[in-house]
Amino acid sequence: MSSTAILSDLAPSGVMRAAINVGNPILAAQDTASGELYGVSVDLARELARRLGIPLELVCYSAAGKVVDAATTGEWDIAFVAVDPIRGANIIQTAPYVVIEGAYLVASDSTITCNEQVDREAHRVVVGKGSAYDLYLSRELKQATIVRAPTSPSVVETMIAQELEVAAGVRQQLESDARQRAGLRMLEGRFMVINQAMGTPKARGVAGGEYLLSFVEEMKVQGFVAAALERHAIRGASVAPLAAGAA
Repeated sequence: MSSTAILSDLAPSGVMRAAINVGNPILAAQDTASGELYGVSVDLARELARRLGIPLELVCYSAAGKVVDAATTGEWDIAFVAVDPIRGANIIQTAPYVVIEGAYLVASDSTITCNEQVDREAHRVVVGKGSAYDLYLSRELKQATIVRAPTSPSVVETMIAQELEVAAGVRQQLESDARQRAGLRMLEGRFMVINQAMGTPKARGVAGGEYLLSFVEEMKVQGFVAAALERHAIRGASVAPLAAGAA
């Protein structure tokens, strides 16, 4: 791979623009006072820019769906999104760098006691619009009705305001919401595992995508991802296994 081709794909303007989704607290967050972005995905973006020797611009999004929608508009050069066949239509995705659990939350007095009881005709499940949970549950739930909140962090608020039966999302986010509000409880276990990957628009050349593939594997092998999870005190996520064939 030529360095010129890689830079042309990942930073055609001379500055690499990284899409950062603050709707998933495991990946990134924004300081309310300073506006500074921080988190695992931010650390990876900065390390990638450092290795390529180019400036970095962080482009903030409130939801994963908004990041995916912008894949064809030229707003960003690299992104951090869950692996999903729909998202793969316009984005070259790497193997995952972290694995996140998707979980359900219900009211404390709900008659729902396990994940298997969620998919019932009388149940309404609220998810963040365009999130990995939205895409997955839209395929998997056969009887329950899906209600879409504007963003993943607003799922529990929407559930309470509309008196819905179930909230679905990142386990860590839901557990945090349950601690802050009375009358809520988590269902045991998980309903899915989400593989979070890096990506670049398919409209670019292949050199950039291939470089990202090797970069992610190196970050896992060297312990960079594990250290970032520890540094940001992230729970509910683990380093993804090495891709098949990776050294």
